[in-house]
Amino acid sequence: MGSGKKYLSNQFKGRMFYLEHEEGSEFYLSSLQNNRSAVPLLLIRLVVFLGCVGILLSSIILTSMSINGKYWPIYFTHWGLTLITLCSFFACWVSFAAYTRGPIDCTFGLPWYVKAYWFSFNVAVPLAIFITAFYYTFLTGGDEEFAIDPVLDTFIHAVNSILMLCLLLTAQHPSHILHFYHPLCVGLLYMAFGLIYYHAGGTDPMGNPWIYPNIDWRDPGPTSAMVVASAVMILIVHLVIVLISLARDWFSRRFIRDTRTMSLNS
Repeated sequence: MGSGKKYLSNQFKGRMFYLEHEEGSEFYLSSLQNNRSAVPLLLIRLVVFLGCVGILLSSIILTSMSINGKYWPIYFTHWGLTLITLCSFFACWVSFAAYTRGPIDCTFGLPWYVKAYWFSFNVAVPLAIFITAFYYTFLTGGDEEFAIDPVLDTFIHAVNSILMLCLLLTAQHPSHILHFYHPLCVGLLYMAFGLIYYHAGGTDPMGNPWIYPNIDWRDPGPTSAMVVASAVMILIVHLVIVLISLARDWFSRRFIRDTRTMSLNS
C-alpha cells in the first residue's frame, strides 16, 4: 500500500506533465534483456518499423486501387497507421543513435529525438488499441462495409495494435499518467477535422455526408455523445497502458534484470 501511494504521489507531480526523464538508457534498453547492449531492442524495433511501413504502403496502394485515393487521409484508421509508422521510426532512431554513438546523455534533458519518440509512443500505442476496439465494437457487422480487402482489414485494425504492444512490452521507459493529454489531444484534433470536413461539404467515397456512420454531424446530439465516449475510451486505454508498463517493469526486475549483476556488454 505504501509503495502504491508513493507511486501515485510521484505521478501527480507537475513535472510529470513534461517529456523529461533522468535515465536515457531506458529508451534504448529492452525490458527483456539483462545487459547494456542497444542491439536487441534495435532489432525488435526495426522489425516493427518494417511491419508498419508494409501495412501503411499496402493500405495506401489498395485503397487507391479500390476507391479514389483522395479519401485515404479522412479515416482515423489511416491516421493511426501514420502514427504507428512515425513512432516505430523514432524508436529505431533512438536505438540506432545509442548503438552508433553510445549512451544517450541526459545531462541537459532528453535529446529532441528521444522526446519525439516518447511523444509519438504516448500517442500511437493507445490510439492503435482504441482504433482496434472502436472498429470491432461499432463498425463491423453493420450495413456499411468498410473493408476493401479482408486481409488488409485485419492488418490495419488488429495487427496495428499487436505491433504497438510489441513496442510497449519490449520497452523499458515509463508511461506516465499525466501524459494522458498526448493521445487525447490527437483524438480531439481528428474530431475537429471531422467537424470541419462535414461543414466544408466533405463526403465518404459513397457520397455520404459523414466519414463514419456513428459520427454523423447532421445529428449533433448522439454524435457529441460518441465523441465524449471516445475521449473517455482513450483515457481508459491510456491508463491500462500505464498499468501494463508497471507490470512489465515489475516482471523484468523480478525475473530478467538484476541491477547488481547486470552485464556491461555493449
